[in-house]
Formats: sequence, C-alpha cells, structure tokens
Amino acid sequence: MTEFGWLRAPCPAVLADAAGVVQAVNEAARAVFGDARPGLALSDLADWLSPARGEPVRGLLGDRSFEAHAVGHDDGTVTWWLVEDTDVRLAREALRVERERTALLGEVSSALLTSLNPERCMKITAELAAGHLADAAWVVAPGGLRDHPVAWCVRGSDAVHVRMALDPRDVAGLAEALQGFPPVPSRWIEPSSAPSWLVPEGFGEVGSIVVTPLPGHGVPAGALVLLRRVERQTFSEGEESFARLFAARAGAAMSAARMFTQQLSITETLMRELLPPMLRSVDGVEFAGRYRPALDTERVGGDFYDVHRVEGGESLAVLGDVCGKGLAAAVMTGKVRTTLRALLPLASDHRRMLSLLNGALLSEHDTRFVTVVLASVARVGSEVRLRVTSGGHLAPLVVRTTGEVHEVPTRGTLIGVLPEVDAVTAEVVLAPGDTCLLYTDGITEAVGGPVGGEMFGEDRLHRVLAACAGMPADAVVEHVHMIASQWIGAGGHDDIALLAITAPRGRHLTSVADTGQGTA
Repeated sequence: MTEFGWLRAPCPAVLADAAGVVQAVNEAARAVFGDARPGLALSDLADWLSPARGEPVRGLLGDRSFEAHAVGHDDGTVTWWLVEDTDVRLAREALRVERERTALLGEVSSALLTSLNPERCMKITAELAAGHLADAAWVVAPGGLRDHPVAWCVRGSDAVHVRMALDPRDVAGLAEALQGFPPVPSRWIEPSSAPSWLVPEGFGEVGSIVVTPLPGHGVPAGALVLLRRVERQTFSEGEESFARLFAARAGAAMSAARMFTQQLSITETLMRELLPPMLRSVDGVEFAGRYRPALDTERVGGDFYDVHRVEGGESLAVLGDVCGKGLAAAVMTGKVRTTLRALLPLASDHRRMLSLLNGALLSEHDTRFVTVVLASVARVGSEVRLRVTSGGHLAPLVVRTTGEVHEVPTRGTLIGVLPEVDAVTAEVVLAPGDTCLLYTDGITEAVGGPVGGEMFGEDRLHRVLAACAGMPADAVVEHVHMIASQWIGAGGHDDIALLAITAPRGRHLTSVADTGQGTA
C-alpha cells in the first residue's frame, strides 16, 4: 500500500509491531480514537485489540461498534483495519428485542387464554409484567366505592391477589387509566411520590413508574402499573410503547374473563327460574317430577311443571309444553310460568286462568303457543281429590293400585292460538296408592326401540305405568323416565316432562307430615 493510500484510506487503520505497540495511525483512526499516536499500546486504544493475528474481533468505541481485521506484513507488523458495523449491530439488537417482545406477547396470549377466571388472569398479567417488563407490577381492576381488586408481583415471586382499600388518585395517571384515558408518560411521574401501598416491602427505592390502561371490550378492564428500582435504567419510550401493547393483550383477556363470569352469573340466576323445581310432599300429598331437555347439551327447554300452594288448602299442579325447543322455547316457558304464578289468586277457576293466559300470549309478538294442564289438588280424609283442566294438552293418566290405567276425561283448546278458550274440567279421586301422571308428548313421541325408528306410543306408556301400581310418586316418574330413556337410546327426542301426584298409602293422610316443599 502506498503511503498516500495508507493515510487517506476512509477506514480507520492502525499499524502495530509484533509487541502490540502502535507504529502509525491514519487520519480516520485519529478521528475514531482521538489521542491515537505512535508509541501507545493497542490495548490503550481499545482493550479488545490484540497484537495476535487471528479471526476478526468486534468491540465498542463509545456508542459505536467496529469489526477489526488484522493484515500481517513481512516485517512482523500488523495493520488493523476497522470496519464500523454500528448500524448492523443496532439492527440486530432491534431484531432481537422485537423477537423477544413478539414471543412475550405470544406467551401472554397463550397463558391468559387458558383461563376465564378474572382473578387468575390478573395474577398471570402481574407475573408476566414483573418478569419481563419491570421489577414489580400491579394490576388494578375497577372496584367499588371502598376497595379495588388488585394483583401485584415482584420479579421472581408469585403474584398475590387481594381486595385493597386504595385511592387511585394517589398515583399519577392511575385514576385516568382506570377510566380508559391515554397513559401519562413515565417521565412525568415522580417516583418519590409513590404511595406506600404501591411499593412492595423490601423493594427499595423506586426509580421509574409506568401507568397504562388495560383496554377492555367497550369498558376499561383496569390499569397496569410497572415499577423499576432506582439502580436500573428508566423506562424508554420504546419500552412504554411495548407496555401498552402488552396491556392491550392482557386487558382483552381480562375483559373476556370478566364478561364470561358475569354471563355465567346471569345464566345461573336465570336458570334457577327456568329449571323445574324440586318437588316433595305438600299437605300430605306426594309430588314428584322429572325433566329432560331435547338437547343433551342444554339445561332448559320448552317443557315445564310447577306445584303452587294456594288458598283454601289446595295445591295447584301445572304442567305444560311450549312450542319449540332450546333457549328460545325456555324464554317463553319462563313467561308462561310467571304469568301463571301471577294468576294464582284465580286458581280455583281453571277456565278463567287459561283465558287470561291465552290473552297474554296473543298480545305477544312471539307466535309460539303452549299446551298446559292444571290440576287443583286437595286431600279429603284418606283420599286425594283433583280437579283437572286441559288447555290443548294430553290428558293425564291415572294408575290405580290394581294396575288399571285410564285417562282423565278433560280436553281443551291450545293456548295462544284462538281468541277464545274452550276447556273441560274433570274431577278425579285418588285412593291411597293411586297416582295421577301428567306428561308431555316427549314421552309418547320418543323414537327408538330395538331397531330404532319406532315411537314409544301411548299404549306402551300405559303398560309401563301399570307396572308402577302402588309405587310412591318419585318411583313412578323415575321408572317411566328410565324406560323412556332406554327406548330412546342415543337417538333424538323432544323435551320430556313428568309430574306425578300420588295419594300416600298405608296410613291416614292427615297423619302424614307436611314438608311444605311447594314452589309458591
């Protein structure tokens, strides 16, 4: 290389002897090393430079990075050519950071999607934030007037979930974040102003704080507070931006968990109203019911039954079948049951009750109709007397202790179809051991059998019921339900409802304990 080329080369170059003593430097090297001059050791210029020849070496000079290549000469000297790779290094570092952040966001999504429990989601969020974003993290959810659900975690420890009395206004930006407003930049938050509850015991001095909202579905899911110790670097703008991405993932999961919990609570509350009640003895008369929805994946459907205590020492048993199946039919079932409950003061007049129910359904926009049968039940001495009225429903069956089975002679028009109701009331007397069975067509129209495709039918129901002669009410409905289920097998079926009314045998009815388990 000519002397001119050596001095004017655009890349920094340093000539050193075999002992590592600088012999000469070019102008570009002086610009990089500053005080580079002959007589200095290579290690004085950069501790990562060595007189030994070998593979290229890399190192930092201030905030710039270089790759040094050694070129040996015949006289034993070595020229070190420095090629700056700062941009490449920064690009690699940025790529590494983005990969780590992408992996973290994937971990956040994966971890949070494994749970629909709000408390668990808050703890996972706090643990991941403390482990990857800060030294400690708080997740604060919207609360009541006096306290907030919170989860907090220090890096390396398990998260803790508690309800805590706190004032969000004590932390700059926290009250706003809980309302979904944009975050306050970290540089605007004075760490020394952090309230005592925000700094975990033994944490040390807080160096920087980030507060960012946790966006939810329509409403904020809460806020995320990140803490770093004073000895660590403060949060950069890039880290704050990533914290917001992290919070978006976590907030969506927390919001979904909260919505699921709320919907589950609402569903459970509604289910308690839609599901048929548990039945026991009322005024010494046995009542028992069984219910099976058309879809095994559903809990409710269009069939229902109730037993209400009414004035005059009677009970009113109700069994009905709303047109359709599934949740839509269950909603109509709820309306019918509620209407009948409101009409209980008229329980002695079946025809009027059915007429008023018919008018209520005709005024609905829903075109569904219902069939229903009412049975007023009263004990008189050792007998149980019934007044039974059908509103378009199948006639109930009576099984005597002798095994004889016959229909109750009642009939009537569908409810919710015609402007007027035509209904005939029949009276039935049950001797001790006799049972009156109210049922829906899910039993008689159940398709199955040994070869499949055959309906259960009324004749088969009569034979099954005859075998229940003298049984208690609960045994009757259990036996009928079991035989029908065996007949159906894995096939499809409509909603099934059974309600048995039995006069206890073996002792006088007036001596039977009243458990008072009606639904009124």
